[in-house]
Amino acid sequence: MRAFADLLERLVFTASRSAKLRHLERYFASAPDPERGWALAALADGFETRYATPAMVRALVEERVDPTLFRLSYDYVGDLAETVSLIWPAVGSATVTEAKQAGEAPGLAEVVETLARTGRAERPALLADWLDRLDPSARFALLKLLMGGMRVGVSARLAKTALARFGGVELDRIEEIWFGLTPPYADLFAWLDGRAPPPQVDGRLMFRPMMLANPLEEADLEALAPDAFAAEWKWDGIRVQLAAADGEAKLYSRTGDEIGASFPEIAGAADFHAVLDGELLIVRDDVVRPFNDLQQRLGRKRVTRKQLAAHPAHLRVYDMLFEAGEDLRALPLDARRARLAAFVARANKSWLDLSPEVPFAAWDDLRAHRGDARDAGIEGLMLKRRDSPYLAGRPKGPWFKWKRDPLSADCILMYAQRGHGKRSSFYSDFTFGVWRGEEVTPVGKAYSGFTDAELRQLDKWVRDHTVDRFGPVRAVSFGLVLEVAFDSLHRSTRHKSGLAMRFPRISRIRWDKPAAEADRLEALERLIERPAAAPPAE
Repeated sequence: MRAFADLLERLVFTASRSAKLRHLERYFASAPDPERGWALAALADGFETRYATPAMVRALVEERVDPTLFRLSYDYVGDLAETVSLIWPAVGSATVTEAKQAGEAPGLAEVVETLARTGRAERPALLADWLDRLDPSARFALLKLLMGGMRVGVSARLAKTALARFGGVELDRIEEIWFGLTPPYADLFAWLDGRAPPPQVDGRLMFRPMMLANPLEEADLEALAPDAFAAEWKWDGIRVQLAAADGEAKLYSRTGDEIGASFPEIAGAADFHAVLDGELLIVRDDVVRPFNDLQQRLGRKRVTRKQLAAHPAHLRVYDMLFEAGEDLRALPLDARRARLAAFVARANKSWLDLSPEVPFAAWDDLRAHRGDARDAGIEGLMLKRRDSPYLAGRPKGPWFKWKRDPLSADCILMYAQRGHGKRSSFYSDFTFGVWRGEEVTPVGKAYSGFTDAELRQLDKWVRDHTVDRFGPVRAVSFGLVLEVAFDSLHRSTRHKSGLAMRFPRISRIRWDKPAAEADRLEALERLIERPAAAPPAE
């Protein structure tokens, strides 16, 4: 655990990407198996099971520390793991004797393997015992590991990049087999150490890394040749990959999470042999429903007949990676699309269709289509080079996403909460609302869109205008207007207003605008996303 704690500490205090890579490489080269494998699992994907909840950790620390002191400390620090690691009683306290502290500190592998065979009821006592035996740095690492959400500035791709550099192999080779591997990755490290050949994985139903698009600004169009690109609609669903073979099928989200149980009408009816890339939508009466309808199905382990009938899932595909075991990814887009069109026609599934191309001769044609996207309930356009192979990740040049312009509203700041990680000392998560009669009612929450300098200004404003406190949350006087940009607006029971914004972000701080001039609920209700009257014509 000591080496893992040292790694996390270095990563937390390192801003440079190249320096983070060096820390990770050194750790992978020096840590033994299976320690490094469990560390990789925690950094790259996190564990499927959260072995400790915030509520459990708070209960444990409040048994040993004055609850008021802990809550005030947590409010100041802003990060639960950091607060507990620092405030946990030291040697010589009533709960931590010299003999107990002298006991051997657990290693990373011991922690993970012990928890895997321990019941939920036994975990609090086990966690308390480990915290007694560890120093503050190791406690922090332990709590981050068990509660999930490392927040140390390392993405899964960065961890895999460090692996590739450590082993002297191409990143694509690791990405290709990654989802066929399981922690603690002994076979992967044996290969990277040069002790064994590459791991062999069963790829029939395995998730393959997706190809992603880069954002496009209108000014970028003039550098592109229209006849080199195909255009498609950017549908307002979720990106998925369907892998089917030998009577089985798995439906994956863009991060590789298997979601087939939530959509059995697709995963249970894919009786072909192919890997398809597309958009998961709710389509009823041949009309694509708003994203809010799809949310009614997401994350459900069981789906009732009523839910299946009310929110029928549909897969609108736009690419094919494999067909009958043949890898198509090196083929140009036009060739893959021709194979896909023929495949969809043969499959003849009511829940499966081909996303149509959007015809255009010049960029002005696409500008007009993009201008109509919101009325059609579509997110925007995709531009893809006709000769592009299917490449994992986000290569520059082949694919672009040209989203419709966002909506905006002038909202009033209502509540502020401390952030996490490097923002744990600032109030950076903001809940805002609009006028409903003489009251302000919440419509959303945002924690992005502002600069570091603006964050410091907002944090000071919150502290100076606090009128009440609710744990880590401060209520403020209604005096600051935020211009909030968002992609769409939907009916929702999550807020008292009955509305919810999709992807809200703060686009401007209206220091100049009186709160009385903020928007009213009636104005936002006119922006609610509605289903398209008919699908766009090809």
